[in-house]
Amino acid sequence: MNINIVVADQRHYKYAEQICETIYQSAIVRGTGIAKRTPEYIQKKMDQKQAIIATDGEKFAGFCYIEKWQNGEFVVHSGLIVHPDYRSLGLAKKIKKFVFEYTRKKFPNAKIFGITTGLAVMKINSELGYKPVPFSELTDDPDFWNGCKTCTNFGILQSKQNKMCLCTGMLFDPKAQKNSKEEKYTFDKKVLSRLKKIKQAFLLSPHKKENEIIHKDNK
Repeated sequence: MNINIVVADQRHYKYAEQICETIYQSAIVRGTGIAKRTPEYIQKKMDQKQAIIATDGEKFAGFCYIEKWQNGEFVVHSGLIVHPDYRSLGLAKKIKKFVFEYTRKKFPNAKIFGITTGLAVMKINSELGYKPVPFSELTDDPDFWNGCKTCTNFGILQSKQNKMCLCTGMLFDPKAQKNSKEEKYTFDKKVLSRLKKIKQAFLLSPHKKENEIIHKDNK
């Protein structure tokens, strides 16, 4: 096995449909919604030199792409996926590190952020210098938040005016990194797991009750 991680280009167009299907199937397994991607959109990202792909010879192994918001003030890494045949090999971490370092060179002044419910992703992000932040510190571009429409928790996000959801916001601010006195965030799985459960109890219970009331009224 010789996995190669590179900036995608037209040579990788042939993988676009498989990338979209792999992202979709992963969302089904996790039981969450995910912003829909099309092969044409993936190919557009390749043309823009804003996509990273991992291959094992001619086989597709993993993928991630970059999106800009607010005229490049914010950048997010989206669609991070590893093909089932290449999971549990640490490939996601390698792709994430590659796209992070590439982004820092391509958009040196941009704030890099992400929202996730996955503790594994949070751990990778923290190792790269991200910190958990409230949604108010992320982009306020409505197009970004509209991308959450296909997520099963979009109703919660809407009810909180895009200020809170089950996801945790994480941010890398290059300006903050220049301050040597800035305290480095240390990832603590137990603490974040507990906070995740508290957030689920707080956000899901009222939402569930509301759905139950609507369901009863419609009988």
